[in-house]
Amino acid sequence: MNVSSGKSITDYLKPGMHAHLVGIGGVSMRPLGLVLRAQGLTISGSDMNSSVSTDELIAKGIKVYIGHQADNIRGADCIIRTAAAHNDNPEIAAARAMGIPVFERAQAWGVIMKNYPNAICVSGTHGKTTTTSMITQIFMEAEKDPTVMIGGTLPLIHAGHRVGSGDTIILESCEYCNSFLNFYPTVALVLNIEADHLDFFKDLKDIQNSFRKFAMLVPAHGCVIANGDDRNTMEALSGLKLLTFGISEGNAVHGANYSEDWRDFDVICDGTRYAHLTLSVVGRHNAINAIAACAAAYHAGLPGHVAEAALARFTGAGRRMEYKGSYHGADVYDDYAHHPSELHALLTAAKTLGYQRIICAFQPHTYTRTKALFDDFIRELRAADLPILTDIYAARERNLIGISSKMIADQLPGAVYCPTLQDVTAYLKETAQPGDLILTVGAGDIYKAGDALLK
Repeated sequence: MNVSSGKSITDYLKPGMHAHLVGIGGVSMRPLGLVLRAQGLTISGSDMNSSVSTDELIAKGIKVYIGHQADNIRGADCIIRTAAAHNDNPEIAAARAMGIPVFERAQAWGVIMKNYPNAICVSGTHGKTTTTSMITQIFMEAEKDPTVMIGGTLPLIHAGHRVGSGDTIILESCEYCNSFLNFYPTVALVLNIEADHLDFFKDLKDIQNSFRKFAMLVPAHGCVIANGDDRNTMEALSGLKLLTFGISEGNAVHGANYSEDWRDFDVICDGTRYAHLTLSVVGRHNAINAIAACAAAYHAGLPGHVAEAALARFTGAGRRMEYKGSYHGADVYDDYAHHPSELHALLTAAKTLGYQRIICAFQPHTYTRTKALFDDFIRELRAADLPILTDIYAARERNLIGISSKMIADQLPGAVYCPTLQDVTAYLKETAQPGDLILTVGAGDIYKAGDALLK
């Protein structure tokens, strides 16, 4: 929040100004720093730890401090913080004491968006990263040179962001803490709406209200693209003018003639065949993501053959059913799924791949989510032949509600509880055999267990 009086963030994000980014190594903070610098600002920043991200920023000439200290903000006109940096952070506290305005990351992205005639904002409880990546792949194929911010890594650009010189910005847009309400979308894409982030939102109704406000940010000349097959989405956006997409024929943009594994199908736009897709990513959920991406491309006036070529080359985003290697004849994949619906989509897709056994090493993400969706996690994990549970990844939380991964494992016949990632790796090493599909699953650091196995 801005602690100064009178001036808005727009007054500070101008060439010649100095912005200091607290948490600059973060997934959407790093591209923010690079985009602002490309627009003529002086950028500095700080992060708790050095990383590949901070190394990249330093290599590009941005001053990065490791560790948070009041002195780091010297000379800054404004501070932009990641959602994880609170008022007790030494740099935030110093800025507030000195009257230097402090802004949120999402506010800064909102201002940047205003510089682009076309701002495509991809929202939804699930599928944001993959769909944003697919849309990026199509716009790159069409030589539109977009600026991009994705919450994962897209192999095509070897990063989760790029600074382009075209008239389009494509952003993954998160509802947590109502972040996306700071944006200025000309196209708002809503993939689905479910109960999630219940440490912030009161209930599903509260979440639906947030998505409705997001859709209503779109100007009259813009477009709201929504999943017509998702009841919660249609309920949230009732009465608004929509371009609907989905699996079923009732949508303006829909698929037809699906193959059994959902990888081959036609995309129909307003009654006419727009494209024939042959995807390298599997599952019904990815077919829906691809149809959504085609809806965005169709609305932008891009030809179907461009979408066809781009999506044929799309191999997935980082940590989305990402192939990591093979161990003792077992294939190891990693996936970011951390909500029961995402687990359902992942394990349903995995079953079409023909493996003898599906081993799912799952790390729940946050105590509040685990408690709120406890029974749903148990139901979905039953689909794995061997579920392995490791301790909950706390993220921003402390365990004040007495929930644990072991409580899930105890309710799952045949499940194994491994308290640490080292325990997960040791157990996988012992149990892996040819014909197994090993999945490391979760939004935390569970991928390290698979990496350690492959080493």
